[in-house]
Amino acid sequence: MLNQPREVERLVAGQPTSDGAGVKLNRVLTHDLQRRLDPFLMLDHFGTDNPDDYIAGFPDHPHRGFETVTYMLAGRMRHRDSAGHEGLVSDGGVQWMTAGRGVIHSETPEQNEGRMAGFQLWLNLPSRDKMREPWYRDVASAEVPEYKRDGVTVRVIAGASHGVAGAVQRDATQPLYLDVHLPPGARFEQPLPAGFNAFVYVYEGALKYDSGCLQQSGRMAILANTASSDGVRLQAGDAPARALLIAGKPLGEPIAQYGPFVMNTEAELVQAVRDFQAGRLA
Repeated sequence: MLNQPREVERLVAGQPTSDGAGVKLNRVLTHDLQRRLDPFLMLDHFGTDNPDDYIAGFPDHPHRGFETVTYMLAGRMRHRDSAGHEGLVSDGGVQWMTAGRGVIHSETPEQNEGRMAGFQLWLNLPSRDKMREPWYRDVASAEVPEYKRDGVTVRVIAGASHGVAGAVQRDATQPLYLDVHLPPGARFEQPLPAGFNAFVYVYEGALKYDSGCLQQSGRMAILANTASSDGVRLQAGDAPARALLIAGKPLGEPIAQYGPFVMNTEAELVQAVRDFQAGRLA
């Protein structure tokens, strides 16, 4: 039982946009929130039944200096990269890629009809790891740890929740990434370390907080970060609700970004572009 749940600092509406070769998506965590939600850089939510919104996918593009976490709710996405890695992420699965010093990769839908839905989260790397060797892992849906508590189903993608370790762990940023499914009226509590930045994104239904704040689908709640708070309490209304709860330890380092490159200084960005143009990414 929590003693003092975190309050909602503010609600944020995502920005409809397109990326890749025209894939339509809702950008929830935008550039102006990167410092407030350090170590997280971006969160995109894509979801449509119209193949024209996703069929072109994300052709070859580079990354350096951070990690991408792709979580599929529905549909199939094929990943290929310049380091020779290839994988397929489908319903309920996760692809965790550490770009490190650099990769060029593509993300291509492996379907031409039906629903395609999911999320991509960008997680920053500490300066010491920005030039590490690229790495990635595909996690099938059956391999994502899951548990039930008081009727609530929780999928633990990263970190740990109520004694259940997630599929991926990271020492520097210690990310917590939960997909929480609440039946009508159900409550869920999750302890959070003091100092960690945290947010909740509702993608189905609505959530209520002790303060009376109501969070509708498509909104992100940035949780206040106070020394006296010890976690977050979520409650569904009269309908089922589904939400992502994401938290992590801030790096507290400078953020320099130019498109798909995220480093600490402008000089490092210039070098990243030069390396890309010279074909020196992995």
